[in-house]
Amino acid sequence: MCGELRIEQDGQEIVLMGWVNRRRDHGNLIFLDVRDRSGLTQVVLDKEVSGEAHAKAEAARSEYVVAVKGKVRRRGAGLENPNMPTGAIEVVASELLLLNEAKTPPFSPADDAIANEEVRLKYRYLDLRRTEMQHNFALRSRVAMAIRNYLVEQGFLEIETPFMTRSTPEGARDYLVPSRVHAGSFYALPQSPQIFKQILMISGFDKYFQIARCFRDEDLRADRQPEFTQIDLEMSFPQQEKVFRVVEGFLTAAFKTASISLTTPFVQMTYDDAIKNYGIDKPDMRLPPMVSLTDELTAELRETLKIEKELPVLGFVIPKAGGLSGTQKRGLVEEIRATFGDCGLDFLDVARLKTNEAFAPLASAIESKLKSVDPTLRGETAKDGAPNTSAAASAGLADDLVIVVTPKIGTPAKWNFDPQWIYKRVGALRLQLAAKFADKHGRFAKTGTEADFKFLWVTDFPMYEWDEETKVWNAAHHPFTSPHEEDIKSGKLTSDKGAVRALAYDIVLNGTELGSGSIRIHRQDVQAEIFRSLGMSDAEAKERFGFFLDALEYGTPPHGGIALGLDRIVMILAGATSLREVIAFPKTAKAIDLMVDAPTPVSDQQMRELHLKTVTRG
Repeated sequence: MCGELRIEQDGQEIVLMGWVNRRRDHGNLIFLDVRDRSGLTQVVLDKEVSGEAHAKAEAARSEYVVAVKGKVRRRGAGLENPNMPTGAIEVVASELLLLNEAKTPPFSPADDAIANEEVRLKYRYLDLRRTEMQHNFALRSRVAMAIRNYLVEQGFLEIETPFMTRSTPEGARDYLVPSRVHAGSFYALPQSPQIFKQILMISGFDKYFQIARCFRDEDLRADRQPEFTQIDLEMSFPQQEKVFRVVEGFLTAAFKTASISLTTPFVQMTYDDAIKNYGIDKPDMRLPPMVSLTDELTAELRETLKIEKELPVLGFVIPKAGGLSGTQKRGLVEEIRATFGDCGLDFLDVARLKTNEAFAPLASAIESKLKSVDPTLRGETAKDGAPNTSAAASAGLADDLVIVVTPKIGTPAKWNFDPQWIYKRVGALRLQLAAKFADKHGRFAKTGTEADFKFLWVTDFPMYEWDEETKVWNAAHHPFTSPHEEDIKSGKLTSDKGAVRALAYDIVLNGTELGSGSIRIHRQDVQAEIFRSLGMSDAEAKERFGFFLDALEYGTPPHGGIALGLDRIVMILAGATSLREVIAFPKTAKAIDLMVDAPTPVSDQQMRELHLKTVTRG
């Protein structure tokens, strides 16, 4: 392979095959950088060694496919290329075959970056030749194999589930497949193997996994595609912690393929604590959390500062993002207030409080509270773990950006029926400013170590969520998730749906949800009650899930599982910014495959066979 040759092969006769990455003509000497997926080797075509090979090299151009026979030679002193793994050697060609010509490509796979993504996707076969993309897919292959091997070693069976099934909407729209044999009926592509994997537990397989393709007809973004890949697993008789240990095990194996060692077990946090501390159910813990300053703002201080008395006051710090000029600070305050709009939240200027003798103690108390949540802010440790002896650390938060958000008098306790709205608004601001000042705080910078990856389990999600538009309670996870036993016994399923906790959990990495799972409902009577609590009649439940409800009556074991996005794991490990960088043939944001030009209309004959016709709406 082109990337494998080293000094140890000096003097050996070898054969290389690959693409011409670059060509340099120096008259009697022509240099070809020959590339395959393993890397590059410099090939020398010397007219005096082989005139025939040299003549063929004159015709070679970028992306021609060639075969080279020759001898490995150590490069001369001072001619080595330390930036290439093969930079200490070259191959002196005795024979050259031009196996195939190539048109001038719309971009060169030798380039590190291609600005126009649409061109990349249209000529995806050329884009995939680039070194970065070859690396991404080699990484993806290793990650998938490590996960598969780990789960098999743990006693899991790999079992495939159908791509063509019945439509059981799970939140997103289904992709439908019309049946030719059964006129007017449709299969659906699975949004997940959820019901099938539960049925496999009923079937006695005990431990199932699958690296499964899933399909959802939803609006797209950088981390979403209409077809994607899940690491899907289910276990019989598990406690929640057992699922966690299995996932931590295969993630440790997966990250090891990228030379990253993970420390387990991962941190755990309830949903309520995640909202309270981070304002979001998928916290990015690379930055300090939010802090409640409610106790510091007494009733008297609130009255003086015109702050609503009953609502929370929250603060957070963006490290090393302070030291703004007056103009920059005024612009930032305007930006923050514009972000909040007219919801009633406002920015409290702590630096200004310091200049007022009456409020200086409050400013000091606020800074002390904010410093307490992060060792680097307290001056205990620097980013590399060494003691932080910097003047900035001993001076408090002088170099840090301190944000304190207060509710103005008259601010509602609920916004769109959400009692946690203040936490969520402040959490969103925290992430917005973290992105804005990323270059300053450096918490997102890659070190190539475990410190780059902050994993978290979020547990005890709400069982239900209120849909204000339709005035109904919907399943927050999916309707097969088991509530906490005590919430069933207390009657909250009917009396207080908003307080019911699910045995549901998410695995989060650096603010990205990698996967969701839950302990499932294994009793038919409880499942039927959950359907009724969602406003679904027994008849409707029977029509949509009758086969599953029937299966539950035949000795279903307690079971639970999880599904993680393989694409997302590889995207983060590869340092990519989009799933399209780790999916071989992705769709655009408009769900179009530019390379094969799909979707497209089909022939009238095909439509007739499927008993379909299109109608133009007026």
